[in-house]
Amino acid sequence: MDQDRKESVEMKEDPRGDTTQYDSELAEALRNYVPNSAEEKKLVRKIDIFLMPTLWIMYILNYIDRTNIGNAKIAGMQDELSLSDDDYAWVLSIFFFGYLICEVPSNMILSRSRPSIFLPGIMLVWGALSALMAISKTYGALLGFRFILGCIESGFFPGVLYLLSCWYTKAELGKRFAIFYTAAVLSGAFGGLLAGAITSNLHDAHGISGWRWLFIIEGVATVGVAICAFFILLDYPETSTRLTESERQLAKLRIIRDGIADGGHTKGRLSHMQAFIAAVADPRTYLFLVLFMLDVGAGTISYFIPTITLSLGYETTKAQYMTVPIYAVAAVCLNIIAWSSDRLGERRWHIAGALGVGFACSVVCAAVQNAVVRYVMICFVAAGIWTALPLIMTWTSGVITLPAEKRAVVLALVNAFGNFSSVYGSRIWKSNDAPGYPIGFGVTAGFLGAGMILAALIPVVCRLVDWKGTKAERELAQVRET
Repeated sequence: MDQDRKESVEMKEDPRGDTTQYDSELAEALRNYVPNSAEEKKLVRKIDIFLMPTLWIMYILNYIDRTNIGNAKIAGMQDELSLSDDDYAWVLSIFFFGYLICEVPSNMILSRSRPSIFLPGIMLVWGALSALMAISKTYGALLGFRFILGCIESGFFPGVLYLLSCWYTKAELGKRFAIFYTAAVLSGAFGGLLAGAITSNLHDAHGISGWRWLFIIEGVATVGVAICAFFILLDYPETSTRLTESERQLAKLRIIRDGIADGGHTKGRLSHMQAFIAAVADPRTYLFLVLFMLDVGAGTISYFIPTITLSLGYETTKAQYMTVPIYAVAAVCLNIIAWSSDRLGERRWHIAGALGVGFACSVVCAAVQNAVVRYVMICFVAAGIWTALPLIMTWTSGVITLPAEKRAVVLALVNAFGNFSSVYGSRIWKSNDAPGYPIGFGVTAGFLGAGMILAALIPVVCRLVDWKGTKAERELAQVRET
C-alpha cells in the first residue's frame, strides 16, 4: 500500500466494535510504523503461539474425521454394510455436496463473527457427528452422516485461511499456511497409525467392530480439542481480547501497511450480497478456482492410499502403516517449498513445479507395475499435490486481498468448488482396476499436468484482464479515499 493510500484511511473500529473517526491518529501511526521492529517480532511470536499449535491440532482432527472412511473401508466397513464400489464412491461424494452448499455462507458468517467461538463450535459439532457415524447400520445412514458432516466441516479450512490472512502479512502467510496444512498431510500418517492400532486391538471389544471404534475414538478426541480451543484462539486484530490495546493497534497497522486490510470502518464494508457479487464477477476467482479443482481432484488419491498400499501386496494392518511414509515425504516437501516461496516472494513457479513433479510421477505409476517403484512414486505424487495446495490458497489470498469480505467469499468459493472435484475424482479409483489402477493414475496425471500449465499462465491472464472491480467495489474505494 503506497503512502497516499495509507494516509487516506479515515476510520478505526475499536475493540468493542464501535466505529469512530480516527483519521489523524491512524495516519500518524502508519507514518511512524517501522516494519520488523523488536516489538513487532515479539507480537508475531505471540500470535503464533495462540494460533498455530491450536489450529494445527484442530486440522489434524478435521482431516482424520474426513478421511478415516478410507481406513474404515479396509477394516471391515465395506463388507459389514455390503457396500459396492459405487456405494463407497457415493459415501465419499456426498460429503462434498454438503461442503459445496454450506461453505460460502459459512465464511460470510465468519467474517462478521468471532473466530474463537465459530471455529471451535463447528468442530465440536462435527466431532460429535463423527463419533455417531459408528452407529451406522445401513448404507443410507452412512450417506446421511457424511452429508451433514460435509455441511458442518465446510467452514473450517477456508475459515482458517481467512483468519490467518487477517493476522499475517503476505510474506509471512505462505509458510504459516504450509505449517497449518502439514496437519492435513500428517493426518494421513497419524490416521494410518491410529487406524492400525484401533482396528487391530479393539476389534470386537464389547461386541463393537474395529471400524466403529475408529469413528468413536477419533470423534470423541475431536470434541475434547474443540472445547480447549474455545479458550485459546484469537479473534481479529481489532477485537481480540487476548492482546493488549497496543498489541491490537500494532497487529492492525501491520496488515494495513501490507495492503491486506483497510481502516476497518463500517462505511467501508461490503454487504454479504455485494461481497458475493464482487467475488463471482471477478475473472481471477475462476482462474484460481479451476487451478484448485485440478489439484484437489488429483488429491482424491488420499481416500484410496490405504487401498492402493493393500494392492501392492501388504496385508491389511501393514497396509495401514505403509501409508505413513507417503504422508511424511509430502510434509517435508511441503514445508521446504513453502519456506522457499515466502523467502523469494514467488508463488507461480513454486506451484507449477510441484504440480509438474506430481504429473511426472503419476505417469510413471501408470506405466510401471513394479511395486517398489510405484510406492516411491506415490510418495512424490502426494508431495506434488499437497505442496501445491496450500500455496494455491495463499496465492489466491495475496492476489484478491481487498475488500476483506470479498476475500472471505473468494476463498470459500475456491475451496468449495475445489473440493467438489472429489465427487468425480473419487470415481477414478475402481477396485477392478487393481493393482495397476491405470485410470486413476492416468486421470491424476492429467489433472496435475493441466494444473501445471494453468499455474504458469495465471499471471499473464490476470494482466490481460486487468479487473477494476464491481460498481460497489469502486464506490467503496472512493469512500476509503475521501
